[in-house]
Amino acid sequence: MTQGLVQIYTGNGKGKTTAASGLMLRALGHGWKVLLVRFLKTPESAGEVPLLKKLGVEVVESTRGGIVDAADRLALQADVQKTLAQARLALSDAYDLVVLDEFNGLVHSGFISLDHALTLVAQRPPTTELVLTGRHAPDELIALADLVTRMEPVAHPYTRGICARKGIEY
Repeated sequence: MTQGLVQIYTGNGKGKTTAASGLMLRALGHGWKVLLVRFLKTPESAGEVPLLKKLGVEVVESTRGGIVDAADRLALQADVQKTLAQARLALSDAYDLVVLDEFNGLVHSGFISLDHALTLVAQRPPTTELVLTGRHAPDELIALADLVTRMEPVAHPYTRGICARKGIEY
C-alpha cells in the first residue's frame, strides 16, 4: 500500500471493535502484516483475540480493565503506559494495518494526553493504515481522520436488562 489512512470507529453503539476485527480479517486475507493493541479491556472480553493471533495478527494487550477505585486507576494508568510503550515500539515496525482498540477512551479518561495522542497518530509510518476505536473520539482526532464511523444505538438489549453475552458482545 502506498498511503495509509486514519480511520476512527466511535460512538455509543455496539460494533466498534467488531468492525475493526473484520477489517483485520480482510487485511490478513490480502497478506498484510497486522498489529492489534488492546487497551482498557479485561482478558474475558477477548473472544476474538485467540483466533486473530492464530491467523497471524500480532497482539499487544493491557492486562487490566475497568476502574473500581483510586488504587485501580493508578494500576490501570501504569498498565496503559506500559502498553503504550510496547505499541510505540511496535509501530516502528512496518505494519500494514494497526488497530488501537479503545484508544479514544484513553484520551477521554485522561490516561493519555490529547497532544500525545495526536503525536502518535502523526508519527505513524505513512504506509500504515491506522484504526482508532472507542467511544468519545476527540474532535481533534476526528479532524485528522480520513474516515470516521459513528456507531449509534437505535435499539440495544442492555436497555431491556439483557447483559453482555459471551460470543456476541465479548
